[in-house]
Amino acid sequence: MTKIVVVDNHGQFTHLEQRALRDLGVETKLIDNDTPPADVDADGVVLSGGPDMDRVGRSPDYLEAGVPVLGICLGMQIMAAELDGRVGGGEYGGYADVTVEIVDEADPLVGSLHPETRVWASHADEVKELPTGFDLTAKSDVCGVEAMSDTARDLYGVQWHPEVAHTERGEEVFENFLEICESA
Repeated sequence: MTKIVVVDNHGQFTHLEQRALRDLGVETKLIDNDTPPADVDADGVVLSGGPDMDRVGRSPDYLEAGVPVLGICLGMQIMAAELDGRVGGGEYGGYADVTVEIVDEADPLVGSLHPETRVWASHADEVKELPTGFDLTAKSDVCGVEAMSDTARDLYGVQWHPEVAHTERGEEVFENFLEICESA
């Protein structure tokens, strides 16, 4: 059975990320973001959302754990900041319903979604420049980088929250991530 850990970055929806994975029949565990990656046995990692970059603990260490990583909102921003991308304040701020445009239909994480998908996202902070090795996989009128992937390193990020009911086809994002983990 596939094992996924959700690294808790103190986000308000973190428990829903774990629940979404559990509902797909996956063995999952919620761990504190101060947990060293060496202490974790998993086939994949979800870096959860959270309030700010000042409380991410050891989350950046998971980017080198050798398993696929999915960054959600702050988790994606951690990925970008650690890997020479650039993160900055968003023009539109808090949570809102946004239509994202899938720009890479071959992407294993978001490529199967409808070309225009409604999602629930926070844009208080967002990725402004992709890190080296990443491809843009989704964008919107609100944010130039709604999703990104580095398939060579199995690192994936979405600005939106696939775990909430407001996001269309959010479960599909988690299903796609599980497929990535199973084939890694």
